[in-house]
Amino acid sequence: MIIALAAFRVAAYIRSHRVYQAVLLALSMLAILHGSRAPRGEEASVLTDGAVLIIPILAWAARSLLDTEPDRQREMSAVAVGGRGRELAAGLVAAFATCAVFAGIGLAAALLLGVSGTPEPRLLTAALTVYALAALAGTALGALTSRAILPSPALSIMSLVLGFLLMLLLSASPLYWLTVPVVRWMRAANDGDLVARLPELGAVSLAWCLIALAFYVWRRLRG
Repeated sequence: MIIALAAFRVAAYIRSHRVYQAVLLALSMLAILHGSRAPRGEEASVLTDGAVLIIPILAWAARSLLDTEPDRQREMSAVAVGGRGRELAAGLVAAFATCAVFAGIGLAAALLLGVSGTPEPRLLTAALTVYALAALAGTALGALTSRAILPSPALSIMSLVLGFLLMLLLSASPLYWLTVPVVRWMRAANDGDLVARLPELGAVSLAWCLIALAFYVWRRLRG
């Protein structure tokens, strides 16, 4: 039932044409970012920069998907699948699946248009991990700024933008462990240490994404 409801929500998101907002934003960003190929040896930087810059677009997509279904329909969906917990899970599965597709497009664009050489297997694995973390971070940020948490559209949009900016500022500081350390991703890639530092940075990133999603679930269950 959860998968069926998640598929229904993705289909509704596409039918509502809200998906085209994220598509246009993503294509515009990718066209600018990969307007010319980076020289050989810069593959890690190109791949990581793309993963970081696509996060706000992923958050926008997740927020839009979660906001597509009217509140009353959401309540009916909870009854149909056997509880609010399952309804919540279906929404997050749908949001993450959507973010994963956009993240996959971003990674494919970076590999096809942004780099001059083929990344070595270890770097390619690290890039896949970073883009997966970006999809999870986008899902978390989008969920926390969705209508169920922030009913005001203006406040929701401002919170999404400010949330990403705060993520950048904190991760550029010595307190990078207080957020998803996206700037540290980029620094590690520029220094050639992405593969070596990925276990540490990935663990911090995963922890904060799970905390954010847990807070979203808690708020929804209390509401």
